[in-house]
Formats: sequence, structure tokens, C-alpha cells
Amino acid sequence: MLEAGMKAPEFTLPDKDGNEVSLDSFLGKGTPVVVYFYPKDSTPGCTKQACSYRDHFTELAARNLKVIGISKDSATSHQKFIAKQSLNFTLLSDPDRIAIEAYGVWQEKMMYGKKVMGVARTTFVIDEQGNILKRFDKVKPDQ
Repeated sequence: MLEAGMKAPEFTLPDKDGNEVSLDSFLGKGTPVVVYFYPKDSTPGCTKQACSYRDHFTELAARNLKVIGISKDSATSHQKFIAKQSLNFTLLSDPDRIAIEAYGVWQEKMMYGKKVMGVARTTFVIDEQGNILKRFDKVKPDQ
């Protein structure tokens, strides 16, 4: 399990426009990065979470933080989600679960009384050198 003090796994994933974005492109610029993993665009909990980041964008920017959201959804899904919710940060598509598995957030969950595999809502704060400062598990969407 990835924890504070460990090196964050590098990733390169497409954004909403299909442009390749890597974690490395955010590092070394004097700003920590918030990387949050979420299950699915446009679902109630994920919409609450994304809108919370949107609504606190000024506060996060004042703290010099960049935000990246990652899910299995396609770039097209991200385009629609960003447009509908007026999101002001980067969403990356990980349909092959490259980053999702590297960060250990592909986990067994209970859904409607059945065990299923899915993305556990997890947030990492990564420093400018690429080290994990903090890991938040079982994140509440509205917090």
C-alpha cells in the first residue's frame, strides 16, 4: 500500500481532449498536486466530489495546489462531465487501470450487498519531488 513518504508512481494518461498528461509534468514547479481517484463521472457522489474541488478551486490555488481527477471513464465522458459541471481542473482517463492499479485503488467493494471490484475513492497529496505527503482513504464525496 502506498503511504506518506513513498514515491508516487508516475503515470501518463489522456485528458478530456486526448492529450497525454503525466504526473511528471506537474512536478518540480513548486506546487504540490492533489491526485484523486473516483469511481465514475456524473454519478451523485462523484459529482459532489468534483463540484467540491471546483467550488474550492480559489482556496486550493491560494495554497499553490493543482488538482487531477482520475477515473476509468473515457475522454468523451470527461468532456461531458467537465462541461456539465463547469469543472476547472484536469480529469484523466484510465480505462486500462494503469494508474488506478499502481496506486492500489482498484479494490473489492460492497455494492447492493454484493462484492465487486471497483475504484475506491482515494486522494493523494504529492509534493513537487513526487513523494506522497498524505493519503486519504474512504473519502467522503462532499468533504
